Amino acid sequence: MASFTFSTIPAQVPTVDTPHRRIKTPIPVPESLPIIRKMLECEPEAMTGMAPVIWDRAEACSIFDPWGNMWLDWTSGVLAANAGHGRREVVDALKAQAEKLLFAYAHPTQPRAMLAARLVEIAPPGLDRVMLFSGGAEALECAIKLSRISARKTGGEHKRIIVSFNNAFHGRTLGSQLAGGISAMKEWIGPPDPAFVQVPFPDGYLCRDTAFDLFERSLKEQNVQPAHVAGVLIESFQGGDANFAPPEYMQRLADWCRRHHAVLTCDEVQAGFGRTGRLFGFEHYGIVPDLACFAKGLSGSLPLSAVLGRAALLDGFPPRSMTTTYGGNPVCAAAALANINLILAEDLPARAAKAGELLHRELGRLARKHPEIGFVHGRGLVAAVLIVKPNTQQPDALRAFGIVEACVRKGLMLFAPVGFAAASIKICPPLIISDDAIMEGIAVLDAALAETA
Repeated sequence: MASFTFSTIPAQVPTVDTPHRRIKTPIPVPESLPIIRKMLECEPEAMTGMAPVIWDRAEACSIFDPWGNMWLDWTSGVLAANAGHGRREVVDALKAQAEKLLFAYAHPTQPRAMLAARLVEIAPPGLDRVMLFSGGAEALECAIKLSRISARKTGGEHKRIIVSFNNAFHGRTLGSQLAGGISAMKEWIGPPDPAFVQVPFPDGYLCRDTAFDLFERSLKEQNVQPAHVAGVLIESFQGGDANFAPPEYMQRLADWCRRHHAVLTCDEVQAGFGRTGRLFGFEHYGIVPDLACFAKGLSGSLPLSAVLGRAALLDGFPPRSMTTTYGGNPVCAAAALANINLILAEDLPARAAKAGELLHRELGRLARKHPEIGFVHGRGLVAAVLIVKPNTQQPDALRAFGIVEACVRKGLMLFAPVGFAAASIKICPPLIISDDAIMEGIAVLDAALAETA
């Protein structure tokens, strides 16, 4: 019987030995249990939830444990290893910088200067300032702050409302969760903050109405005056179910923000740096936001995030008024610069677009074969496969978890479905994945779907 927790009882599983997968021990590996138990003893339960696999090293699209097993990675870590795991160019840049200077709080360094210049260079015209932080939620907090500061200059104290979208995830800090659209994640905060308002996300599935008029109607129903909106915050795709908004909707949203002097922020934490088949996810919509927040694929795996924005929003603050202890530290900056150069030199956005056509075609084939697949959403090398109960469109989170666990035992690494999207199986391999690795992963997923029927 599947559950929402991976079993820590070693199970005898069929051996696997293919170009992309190798399973030669029980899963989980018996020798790994002392490490897992030590984590359970010392860390809170909130830190658990991923497959009980000890990551010893990772290369390209492969994950290795210390006992000879190898998994095909369909997670990219956490959508971070866009250029692949352990790329020598990134490792060399990191090592060279670590031997010179590890840490420099807010002090000028060459890696920081080069990274900032490179980000501005590759961004669309208009996004001509950058601030570096440590994590995605920190970048989103900065965007909220910038939106409200800008709004006070144009609309006074009443212009402070942040509009975001139902089912959105922007992080786990106070501000980012207030802006998030998952009610269960905000219960700890207390009564709703009227300055944070959510509207339906036009995904065409949970919200069938994808017309922009719904945005305006929803604000009106919540008694929100456009003149009081400081900013609108939207994910370039909603992470849990890999949902994209219609381009026309996004274009009208950008126009609405211009007319009402509201800051439009695109959360690119998951979408940025080639994941969707374009360098930036918002490029699919033909818009340029006022602010864009990046992390994950920016550095490849190191703690670094960035806010790119218009000079009119980011200029005008006195020295040392918006600093951060670790943001832009030279080691992470050097690694990020090497990572970005790899993504561009190898044209990984184009590779993601081409490989994504194969991935989505094959996932569509599985959907026709397995009626328990309710939809396949996504673009490029991000996809979500919704698992539903037989003869219904009711999400089946238990079955989705069982499918993921079966895949892990067969050597295909996937996320454990959690939260609002608990019935969706997320697929996001490194952008360098080969066609044969995609097909091998599809075969494993196919077998897991049949096995758990």
